[in-house]
Amino acid sequence: MVYRFRMLTDENDNFVRDFEVDANSTLLDLHEFIIKMLDYDPCMASFYKADERWERQKEYTFMDMGVGMGDAGFGAPEPMAEAYLYDVLQYLHDRLIYIFDPFAERAYYLEVVEAKEPQEGMTYPRLQFAHSPAPDQYDPEASEQSGSIFEEMMGEYGDFEGDDGYDDEY
Repeated sequence: MVYRFRMLTDENDNFVRDFEVDANSTLLDLHEFIIKMLDYDPCMASFYKADERWERQKEYTFMDMGVGMGDAGFGAPEPMAEAYLYDVLQYLHDRLIYIFDPFAERAYYLEVVEAKEPQEGMTYPRLQFAHSPAPDQYDPEASEQSGSIFEEMMGEYGDFEGDDGYDDEY
């Protein structure tokens, strides 16, 4: 299975990235792809599984934080390297929050917008669509701020009802 993600940020309402990642990838693989795709320097980061209101749930960290460091009642964070996409994301429109600057709580918002069979001859992960420059990794004030497609893109998936599993799709 291949997941197609839509990635947005609240720092630049014009920023959009759509990309595809093999479901057998780990969150660490996804982190490394995002860093490369955005041309960012390697950094400490975390993923959070998010609910339909973008509220944080389970945390996945760059480093193993050990037992007893629970977050919001969801248990100890798991290392990204041990979390496979197919285990973390089971439904269409499942969401992740990618915190790339833990000190300033700067984030990207990722949503699974499609699950499909891999295309023959295609290599994954791969960038599928890019619009507007990514926010500066170190300076949030350096981000482009004109117009807005953030609400339009997010709203497109906000009316989803039900829990269509990937197994139902094929």
